[in-house]
Amino acid sequence: MGKREMAQERREQRRQEISLLRTIPYSDQQRWWSNETIAVVTGSNRGIGFEIAHQLASHGLTAVLTSRETHVGEEAMKIMQEKGLNVVFHQLDIVDPSSIETFSDWIKENYGGLDILINNAGVNFNFGTDNSVEYAETVIRTNYFGTKSMIKAMIPLMRPCPFGAHIVNVTSRLGRLNGRRNRIANVSLRQQLEDVDSLSEELIDSTVSSFLEQVKNGTWESGGWPQVFTDYSLSKLAANAYTRLMARILSDQPEGHKIYMNCYCPGWVKTAMTDWAGHTSPEVAADTAVWLALISDQFVSGKFFAERREINF
Repeated sequence: MGKREMAQERREQRRQEISLLRTIPYSDQQRWWSNETIAVVTGSNRGIGFEIAHQLASHGLTAVLTSRETHVGEEAMKIMQEKGLNVVFHQLDIVDPSSIETFSDWIKENYGGLDILINNAGVNFNFGTDNSVEYAETVIRTNYFGTKSMIKAMIPLMRPCPFGAHIVNVTSRLGRLNGRRNRIANVSLRQQLEDVDSLSEELIDSTVSSFLEQVKNGTWESGGWPQVFTDYSLSKLAANAYTRLMARILSDQPEGHKIYMNCYCPGWVKTAMTDWAGHTSPEVAADTAVWLALISDQFVSGKFFAERREINF
């Protein structure tokens, strides 16, 4: 058996383990939440986001579904409500400041805030061996700047809790700083992005802006950017870096007002975003997000996970 086959076998074994773990109910001691616990999931009308919201609602929380298009979001809500789950829907476009503001006002007015935020909304326009940057600006604006805008808008609305509020960002291994085959070639820039103590929002913004400028002038291919799904990989690298930055900033929150922020890779999932070419089901892919949102026996923040295991950025 070759290395690739062995790796595939390990992944399949872990997916089976995750499926088994999902069947184990949370104990009363672990269940810090109730049906009044509010979990917002962006981009939850289908795919991974739908399944994350479904699993959270199945655990007894109130899940807030969101999508850009109202009618598809309402249809997703009806599917879950027919199963007796406590779910509501509100329109949200994470790249539209006025939409975020309207959503924020609605959450505050109806629930006084939220307890969990899952930043799942994202886009990708490449499939298979494609590596077009035709939609690079849209990808970066959605996956990084849109996610960042949601975090900034929701943090003031996170409700106090002895177990802390939780933010989970759905990112990707493709955005790892030190991936062996898909990383930024500039060693100095990688080191700057890796140093969480000196990491800044300005550095992350300037990195993606530099890439977009090279896309515009046609020099991006010689810029030393990730080689696979370049725009998507860089957008997720930026989201990963922002997760670490905000976790550091939020670490100063007083007890009872803690906010824990982590990110995770769901894997290559059988959804529309992968043109249904993935090897992981949405049910398994959603598991780590739900686990991170509900975890109560260990307080981790600023970490990167896959299949309930911490991995390197």
